[in-house]
Amino acid sequence: MTSSAPAVRRKRPAKPQFTQTILVLEAFCVLFATLVAYGLRVASTGAVWAVGGGLALLLVVAAGLVGRRGGYAVGWVLQGWLVAAALVLPAVARDIAVLVAVVFVSLWVAALRIGGRIDRERAEYDAAHPAGV
Repeated sequence: MTSSAPAVRRKRPAKPQFTQTILVLEAFCVLFATLVAYGLRVASTGAVWAVGGGLALLLVVAAGLVGRRGGYAVGWVLQGWLVAAALVLPAVARDIAVLVAVVFVSLWVAALRIGGRIDRERAEYDAAHPAGV
């Protein structure tokens, strides 16, 4: 009679998972803000969709690049673009957009720090308990 231990599923790293989530949420937020800007006619239609749609698309692409070489740097660059885009909006929407941008940058920093800490702690635990790996 053989007893087989249940297979241990490999854990997905937390840092890329958290940062990808933040980037995709930002993309949705930018897309909805673009729809609002389009509806309010804050600028020409082409400019609104070029900036808003382009930034939303870049955020989704960056989510796919996270975990690869330079992926986190691309995420940082897009965080800067997000804040810059919020600052150039008309005064009606600028305050709210800057607040949202600052919240997302804070979430990005938290995802990097907490995700990295979780991955380090998992590695330490796995090293201390090799039978459970």
